Amino acid sequence: MDDRLILRIGTKFLIPFILIFALYVQFHGDYGPGGGFQAGVIFAAAFVLYALVFGLGNAIKVLPPRVSYICGALGVVIYVGVGYVSMVLGGEFLNYNVLAHDPAHGQHYGIIGVELGVLVTVFGVMVALFYAFAGRRRIDT
Repeated sequence: MDDRLILRIGTKFLIPFILIFALYVQFHGDYGPGGGFQAGVIFAAAFVLYALVFGLGNAIKVLPPRVSYICGALGVVIYVGVGYVSMVLGGEFLNYNVLAHDPAHGQHYGIIGVELGVLVTVFGVMVALFYAFAGRRRIDT
């Protein structure tokens, strides 16, 4: 019988709230402290908690390392993509004013896009680093 039943149930209860809080930090980043980096770390912390409680093997089944590598690269593509879209629309690289009919709305859309790219990159890199360190075995000499 598993002696960590309460820990497992508590973790299953907490993880959705951790993920929702990460999204709150992400989308509230325009108006206050927070943003993509903090949200990415919080999002990754939910998966680290899952791995610590349910084991690294189960965490790898839920989120394979290859997906975390893809997230790390995809976030950079999103970030740079926002810059290229602004150039295609006639502005400078990462000049968000041209992203909408009103420059204030363009700034808002641009920041959301860039912060989303940062979230995806930070999440992928943090999970990949955790997998790299957690997968190491101790060698006794």
